[in-house]
Amino acid sequence: MKKRIGFIAMSGIRAQNAELLKLGLTLPGFVERSKVIASLPSLSLLTLAGMTPPQFDAEYMEIADLNSAGELPDRFDLVAITSLSAQINEAYKVADWYRAKGVPVVMGGLHVSSLPDEALEHCTTVAIGEGESLWPEILADFQWGQLQHRYEQSPRGTFDLRLAPMPRFELLDPDKYNRITVQTARGCPHRCEFCASSILLTPRYKVKPVEKVIAEIRKIKSIWPRPFVEFADDNSFVNTPHARELLRALARERVRWFTEVDINISRDDEILALMRDSGCQQVLIGLESPRRASLHGIELNGDWKARQQERYLAAIAKIQSFGITVNGCFILGLDGDTPEVFEDVLRFVRQSGLYEVQVTFMTAFPGTPLYERLKKDGRLIDEKAWDKCTLFDINIRPAGMSIDELHSGFLKLVKQLYSEEETQTRRRRFRERVKALPNLGLRRAAAKPGCSEPDQRALRLQACRAG
Repeated sequence: MKKRIGFIAMSGIRAQNAELLKLGLTLPGFVERSKVIASLPSLSLLTLAGMTPPQFDAEYMEIADLNSAGELPDRFDLVAITSLSAQINEAYKVADWYRAKGVPVVMGGLHVSSLPDEALEHCTTVAIGEGESLWPEILADFQWGQLQHRYEQSPRGTFDLRLAPMPRFELLDPDKYNRITVQTARGCPHRCEFCASSILLTPRYKVKPVEKVIAEIRKIKSIWPRPFVEFADDNSFVNTPHARELLRALARERVRWFTEVDINISRDDEILALMRDSGCQQVLIGLESPRRASLHGIELNGDWKARQQERYLAAIAKIQSFGITVNGCFILGLDGDTPEVFEDVLRFVRQSGLYEVQVTFMTAFPGTPLYERLKKDGRLIDEKAWDKCTLFDINIRPAGMSIDELHSGFLKLVKQLYSEEETQTRRRRFRERVKALPNLGLRRAAAKPGCSEPDQRALRLQACRAG
């Protein structure tokens, strides 16, 4: 009989801030991005399932669905769990339950890789580092009854994305997700103090071969006829030759997509045009703050963020001139922030013409340089308040204002930014600018042969607005 492996994803965003949760009921723009994140499947678990040999039965589950069912399934011989910090305590409860049943549990991901000893209090095995490098050995040892407590990636080793397996997208319920994730690159050339992403797992930026990315998209299209794809990259298109090759191939797939980039993308008109023509609907950019003083020092390699601040307005205008909307992300509570920062952010959002905006609290995630610095300085409110690592809860003592000032200023800003009037004004202004955009170009997905130029123009505008 085949051994059965259960892949359990700790899905969902669970902010603890009661006032923000209440605001979410009346300010849907505030929770829109969180709902999207909550609906994303775990690409890491689907990837491990794709590496699992056929002599095992693999099943993918979301914890939200299991909670709704009221019980955990007990049919597995091995359970694999990954979790963000905010859900890790719930993940530990799941691991405890299976271990009490005699089922070995493997845990991995950023939090577990940062705090493996903590995780080992609840699970059988921890995977420290990139899962693809460790999963084959874990499975082999499990099969022989020799599962070890720790599997750790070599400090100098890194998984070669040329060997990336096809994720098991077919394990997902097609009706459940509003977008599906594909990874085209891993890592980031910048080292931001607060960043809890794959730069904690890989020492260098690396890309997945274009043919593999396109194969994954075609696999998704075989399940979802008109998918919306989110690239699960920390920073897409850093490698320009790879970006050009990928975008040209992507243009032939007729999909809509979203990704995260930095503002350097605004320097390359060819890349922007290729993004536009290949179906890019929106890019998310971590602007962090409109204030140079607040940006100073948060990028540790060369103060890159602070050096870009004067380009922010022009970069946003350039990207959106191609009909690609920008979701600008801001962090409140940076060391350079004072109580005036909230008005500064509101003023910048209005001046810049951003189509979307996301505001979060500065959050100290375990494993990050920020966490270590604030722990040393005694500025963590609770060193193990993992359920506050949601980006919408305060887990630090800010330097330039009180906790109450940070909380009240954030609430006031949220009410302003995500009010119906403010949201509609941002979107209306973008649509008005679209009518005269010199770089809107001809979206392949919208163009139809034989149309007159006025008709083509109307189609382009329609496609942009639909995005």
